[in-house]
Amino acid sequence: MNIAPKDIATDQNQEDRAQAIRDALRDAIVDRRLAPGAKLSESEVGSLFDVSRTVVRTVLQMLAYEGLVRIERNRGAFVSNPSPEEAQQVFASRRLIEPGIVRAAAARLSPADIAALRLHLQQEAHFMNKRGPAARRAEIKASGDFHLMIAAHAGNAILEKFMDELVARSSLVIALYGRSGVSSCGHNEHDAILDALETGDADTACRLMLHHIDHIEADLDLRVQGGLTLKDALTL
Repeated sequence: MNIAPKDIATDQNQEDRAQAIRDALRDAIVDRRLAPGAKLSESEVGSLFDVSRTVVRTVLQMLAYEGLVRIERNRGAFVSNPSPEEAQQVFASRRLIEPGIVRAAAARLSPADIAALRLHLQQEAHFMNKRGPAARRAEIKASGDFHLMIAAHAGNAILEKFMDELVARSSLVIALYGRSGVSSCGHNEHDAILDALETGDADTACRLMLHHIDHIEADLDLRVQGGLTLKDALTL
């Protein structure tokens, strides 16, 4: 059976479209614009992005595989709503993985890499000094991105992928249990970690990272934070 080039192009376009929608929904979840437990209606997502339900189902399955969406039979798809036990598991996993990432990155970071991380921390501080929901979301994203940037320099694509998922799941946990007005990720602690990395002191950097993760988890409580509707979250 021969497959026409037109069919291949169509399949690629659908795949690219699904990936773009996945990215938009993922960003809305990770940025905490969509609250844990929010329903992701196939018809509404399809209408917002002008795609078929088949494409929407593909997107939701992608997000479910990452642990960001929960699909319930005969009920539909919902933003994952991690339990306290799952929240603890997320941070326990980070304690196991991030020290190894930090140690690997310490041996590979160049002066240019350090400079790029310093610039990122300046941008993070900029968001911290602003007020409003948009600035708050930008700060939270920048905080998570700092951890992902370190992971990108560790030279291990598998660990980098794990960290991407863990940071996303951490955002869900913080959305559900985070104290209002408390930064999800201490900026000054990021500075201290980077100082240790710049001097090549991997032991200190690992110790500071573990303390940092403890601090993030200590900021959590059981108060559920509200979120936006699907339409509003995707149009901000």
